[in-house]
Amino acid sequence: MSTQKVKLDPPTELPTSLYEKSEKIYPREVHGLFAFMRSSMVVFLLGLFYVMPWVSWGDRPAVLFDLPARKFYIFWWTLWPQDFLYLTFLLMLAALALFFFTTLAGRLWCGYACPQTVWTELFMWIERKVEGNRGRQMKLDKSPLSWHKFRIKATKHTLWILLALFTGFSFVAYFTPAHTLLSKVGTTSLGPWETFWILFYGFATYGNAGWMREQVCKYMCPYARFQSAMFDRDTLIIAYDEERGEPRGSRRADSDHKAAGLGDCINCSMCVQVCPTGIDIRNGLQYECIGCSACIDVCNDVMDKMGYEKNLIRYTTQNAIDGKPSRIIRPRIIIYATIILSLMTLFGYSLFTRSPIGLDIIRDRNQLYREVEGKIENVYTLRLINMDDEAHVYDISVSGLPELEMSVELSDVNTPAGQVLSVPVRVQAEEHNLTERSSTIEFTIVAKDDASLTMTEKARFLGPIQ
Repeated sequence: MSTQKVKLDPPTELPTSLYEKSEKIYPREVHGLFAFMRSSMVVFLLGLFYVMPWVSWGDRPAVLFDLPARKFYIFWWTLWPQDFLYLTFLLMLAALALFFFTTLAGRLWCGYACPQTVWTELFMWIERKVEGNRGRQMKLDKSPLSWHKFRIKATKHTLWILLALFTGFSFVAYFTPAHTLLSKVGTTSLGPWETFWILFYGFATYGNAGWMREQVCKYMCPYARFQSAMFDRDTLIIAYDEERGEPRGSRRADSDHKAAGLGDCINCSMCVQVCPTGIDIRNGLQYECIGCSACIDVCNDVMDKMGYEKNLIRYTTQNAIDGKPSRIIRPRIIIYATIILSLMTLFGYSLFTRSPIGLDIIRDRNQLYREVEGKIENVYTLRLINMDDEAHVYDISVSGLPELEMSVELSDVNTPAGQVLSVPVRVQAEEHNLTERSSTIEFTIVAKDDASLTMTEKARFLGPIQ
């Protein structure tokens, strides 16, 4: 038996790369109901962010987070470190609201209210005003460098940088009063931390909204990765009606596409051109979709021009796509809504009924107790917190053990508005009344001018072992 040797060609080396260079996406401008809603949210949210630092409430800004004084001013409320519980409430409400709206209608937060989306919309609006529409932007970027191109690009980036710096200034103005901060900028007397945060926040805005854009949503934001855990088959999603649209193909507006065996999709790719993340919604739901609904607006516009029924791309559910009954109101939605309403009610009740005075008790740890003239004495420091807008003079009393005696080292317990007063007190008890090593006593403060302003806190009174 003879054998033949076969000579094999050397394997062809294919160029491979672990990372592909990201290509810039040029979203086409779109008009319609959802575009109007998105633009309205941009105006409202950015207007709120930029304007609020300049709004005054009495002799202070309406919203100010005064970190050195450890006080947060929000209109008529003054919140102290003791009010940390309210921050917990707000974080819980924010998380539950995110779960609720995602379960109900997908990524509404991403498409309409996320800071990345909001600032990106503003930066793209500036880009369109300077460079022109999508076609002009693509043509400009492909053209060789010239004075005309340099001038346009320099103008755009200058406006971007100015907006980013103003954004950083506005952020810091929530911690340093805006007029004071503006005066410091004018006199170049900014502190190191103010300078750092203006530049840092400005740089982050410029980089994320101007350069990275959809890459933040696709690669950096974790929400896109775990959103599917909150979806079910009754969640409203943006979907392409494949049964109605396929087979797709171009045609004349006055032609009978049904007779030609075509669906309603004319394959114009407009839904791809308006997508800020560059996906094709006709390929099904994808994690890159931020739910901005731009594809719905532009497709409805195309359907109008063709004389076809709207909503080839629309908000729908997976069950509806499969021809099954769909339920928008379902147990999960009801549970989320009930929890959110309950927390909001509890939060509102707690906030509106909170006492404007506070009492912290710090026991002297240098000495557990001491004997003074046959009595057992403990020393405390009472921190009286006046969160009201008026000064108050307080009466202090102690209870919890028989024959307690208290001496206050201040003759006038007067706490100015918005201030904290430390009051050293000494409490003495008869040794025979101490049945335990550690006994519970209570300090009570009452405002002399308003008996409804009262606060009671517990403390421990230590004595010898019986």
